[in-house]
Amino acid sequence: MIVEYIRYRIAEAERRADFEKAYAAAALQLDLAPQCLGYELSHGVEEPDRSILRIEWTSVEDHEQGFRGGPQFPPFLEAIRPYIGDIEEMKHYSRTAVVAADGGVA
Repeated sequence: MIVEYIRYRIAEAERRADFEKAYAAAALQLDLAPQCLGYELSHGVEEPDRSILRIEWTSVEDHEQGFRGGPQFPPFLEAIRPYIGDIEEMKHYSRTAVVAADGGVA
């Protein structure tokens, strides 16, 4: 499993509300994608103009070739296209052995 983090900075409060609506629509495509194991969109508390999308993928290749080459990517991209210019970082990370004893489940 690989974790992708996409960090956004969206200054205007109205755009942030629209951003969350767009990702709610885009998430439907993530739900349909076999390469996607899970996702979470978080909103900054101390810095409300910041958001982070965390997506768990089966692998980098499955994300970049499978999802991006599959039928779910075009509608996903269309939903979030207005916010691509707001991306500050979009990278894949591998998890380490340092995790909560219960696996991080709250």
